[in-house]
Amino acid sequence: MYIERVPNRNSPPTVLLREAWREGKRIRKRTLANLTHWPSEKLEALTRLLRNEPLVSAQDAFIVERSLPHGHVEAILGTIKKLGIDELIASRRSRERDLVIGMIAERLIHPCSKLATTRLWHATTLAEELGVADADEEDLYEAMDWLLDRQDRIEKRLAARHLSEGSLVLYDVTSSYYEGRCCPLARYGHDRDGKSGRRIIVYGLMTDGEGRPVAVEAYSGDTGDPSTVMDQAEKVRERFGIRRLVLVGDRGMLTQTQIEKLRAYPGLGWISALRVEGIRKLVKGGFLQMSLFDQKDLAEIYCPEYPMERLVVCFNPLLAEERRRKRRELLEATEKELRRIGREVRRRTRTPLKRDEIGKKVGKVIGRYKVGKHFTITIGEGRFSYERNEDKIRQEEALDGIYVIRTSEPRDRLSAEDTVRSYKDLAQVERAFRSMKGIDLLVRPIWHHTENHVRAHLFLCMLAYYIEWHMRKALAPLLFDDEELDGNRPRRDPVKPAKPSVSARKKKAHKRTGEGLVVHSFDTLLEELGTRCRNQCRVRSEVQGSAFYQTTEMTPLQKRAFELLGLLPCK
Repeated sequence: MYIERVPNRNSPPTVLLREAWREGKRIRKRTLANLTHWPSEKLEALTRLLRNEPLVSAQDAFIVERSLPHGHVEAILGTIKKLGIDELIASRRSRERDLVIGMIAERLIHPCSKLATTRLWHATTLAEELGVADADEEDLYEAMDWLLDRQDRIEKRLAARHLSEGSLVLYDVTSSYYEGRCCPLARYGHDRDGKSGRRIIVYGLMTDGEGRPVAVEAYSGDTGDPSTVMDQAEKVRERFGIRRLVLVGDRGMLTQTQIEKLRAYPGLGWISALRVEGIRKLVKGGFLQMSLFDQKDLAEIYCPEYPMERLVVCFNPLLAEERRRKRRELLEATEKELRRIGREVRRRTRTPLKRDEIGKKVGKVIGRYKVGKHFTITIGEGRFSYERNEDKIRQEEALDGIYVIRTSEPRDRLSAEDTVRSYKDLAQVERAFRSMKGIDLLVRPIWHHTENHVRAHLFLCMLAYYIEWHMRKALAPLLFDDEELDGNRPRRDPVKPAKPSVSARKKKAHKRTGEGLVVHSFDTLLEELGTRCRNQCRVRSEVQGSAFYQTTEMTPLQKRAFELLGLLPCK
């Protein structure tokens, strides 16, 4: 018996089970069954049976001894190789370089302590891929010291890649709380994490105009944001060798004092914004009037108090309405609590509340809602009264939605619209901080005891974010990110909030891409890639040592992700 496939012109071939025998000199044949409707697996099994081949089930033929998540490791290490980060860290492969790359990759897969890193990278193929399975936490600390010695050189190479003469440099400062008492950088200061009573470490991040990280610097926790500016200016000019640049910083960092210092450096421009007090002076002096916004929501003005500067005044009616709404709600919440205090004071007739007691209660309310400047409060022994200061409220309402961008750059180099866009690009640095401090990289809390290890930890997190930045850009069609936002930047209204593109709105509404694939966040997409496993298999009938590896096939989503990362040829 045998299986014969009879071709058909306009349909699949007919599969027949046939029998043949010899009668004298003639060969006779007959059809026993039509197997066209059988599945291919069943036909293959029957074919092997007719050939007298042994049939063994997959479970009896071999066993799967271990399955390790591999896809996200493959994607991250492939991106590191594609970007040349391994060569950037050290030109030759070494154990220290492999350990550093392993810590960077693990930071993206599962951010954790260095001790936990040596445990968790065995739960994926990361340790096998880099050959660091025998490393312990002491090896990682030595690799961090090795990396810190190369930080200046690596940052210089990153600056050579992404910064050039006349380019924009975005810079901002944040802090993270510290667990412990040993590190000399950990001091009490302006806490941004809501962890009052804990020491903090301040660090500044420098990026290019698109938000790509270039350098990071750690400072003691009691360092003020403005005092870091000149240090960064010196770094760009002296270490990176860039003489002509435009530094973009927020109004709290590029203060008037720091701007005066920056003017001492020829070729060093800047973009910042005026504080509320400065805007009030412009209004009072008649330099800023609402009639400026009759035709456009943006205008340039000149004020003699700001020589050698361009002032770009912007008015956003949506922002104005939002500030009025928020102020109204805060005033109402404050009044509600003050009324409660007033009733308590009036009720206490036998043992009236003392002035200090009333003051403490009122202080808690004012400290919670931060609108005490809009109230006139009178406190005495057993007496308490308050009323709104309507004049101050009206004065502040007049400035709602108005902000002023200031720059040293002349109009032929930077238009008014691009000046505003460049200042708003600081949101790219804030996004980096959210990623580093939030669920992606978990730079905080900082546990390291020595100053060098803290600095190396921050630098590792910056390098991890560098990889994440490029992966997010490449994978944007599969993420909830708006991949058309960067392309629309020159045409985007500089004042009004950026509107999502049509494709982004569709992704958000349907949770599917145009190709029908599920839309993910960056974290869940990495988890999805991790379901592509490397399986360690062994043939049952053979002796020990006959193991082989089989990687699961890519799903359509995984294949598309690898194509976007440039790790597979696009279809």
